Amino acid sequence: MSSSSLNAAGDDPSASQSGSLERLRTERDVDLAKVDLTFEGFRALAQNPHLTANERIGFPETYRNGFEEAILRDIAAKLPALLGTNATIVDIGPGCAGLPHRLIDLCRERNHRLFLVDSAEMLAQLPDVADVTVKIPGAFPAIRDSIRDTVGRADVVLCYSVFHYVYVEGNPFTFLDSIVELLADGGRALIGDIPNISKRRRFFASETGRRFHKAFTRTETEPDVQYNEPNPGKIDDAVLMGLIQRAQAAGADAYLMPQAPDLPMANRREDLLIMKA
Repeated sequence: MSSSSLNAAGDDPSASQSGSLERLRTERDVDLAKVDLTFEGFRALAQNPHLTANERIGFPETYRNGFEEAILRDIAAKLPALLGTNATIVDIGPGCAGLPHRLIDLCRERNHRLFLVDSAEMLAQLPDVADVTVKIPGAFPAIRDSIRDTVGRADVVLCYSVFHYVYVEGNPFTFLDSIVELLADGGRALIGDIPNISKRRRFFASETGRRFHKAFTRTETEPDVQYNEPNPGKIDDAVLMGLIQRAQAAGADAYLMPQAPDLPMANRREDLLIMKA
């Protein structure tokens, strides 16, 4: 069978992936809920001129627009070095929306050195600020050696709304190990905004969660809460407990932290805080 007939039949995976990426780069109406986003997928979204900055990082406008200050305030409460001066900060997967712009402004004001690690396509949409920002293009942790050589020891490592994509596409323990390796003594890392399906189930099984579901959907339907069923590719309590133990085995303290209640998905997402003595 010829390659052209394979493409026509849709049986060539590489051709299918190429076509999917091309649609992410060019389509006006991308249904983000139906896209299995990977590092390459985000690279494609970053190039789509029809999408907003929030959509390019995988969020509908209602999930992020107007929440950036609250998110940064919650992050800074868990990473107090951000409110100090002259710190070394690493942001893994900052994207191109409002949050990294605010972080850059904060680092300029506080005389921090900020290392931004993401695809070249995402980084190109963030400003270059002399003596503040250093852009490192590539996928983490694949390029961890070059980051470690460039950064040295980090006072803060931030990875926000990224880990659930790493969990599906890569090795979560290698990812965690590489973050711990970046930290200086006394440094902190925040792997933030992790969707936890166990927390989500607990919330929607509660009366508060049922009311939230009905208000959000504008129906009287009950949320669908299923226990004791497999959820391939989803992060649950067991995964997060495993990450805590992994960080502890590397000599760091680790804690699951709630998000501030004014954050848009605080009722079903959690933050993992890692602290190196």
